[in-house]
Amino acid sequence: MTSIELKKLLIHRIAEINDESFLKALKTILDSKTQSQIISLTPDQQVEIIESKKEIEQGLFIEQAELDKEFKKWQSAR
Repeated sequence: MTSIELKKLLIHRIAEINDESFLKALKTILDSKTQSQIISLTPDQQVEIIESKKEIEQGLFIEQAELDKEFKKWQSAR
């Protein structure tokens, strides 16, 4: 079943429900899903992301695998 077919089926099934508390529960679930996909960033966070992207373009970063190696060296030296 495709996502479009599933959406149509769910819309049809929801339209048949008359239980208000159940419908409210469904609304809560749907609201939490749609809200989790929207991220509001502060101006400072937006600046940090822009600066980070510039640093990546300039090669000013370390790969995770290399960082893991350095961390293990540091940890074993303690």
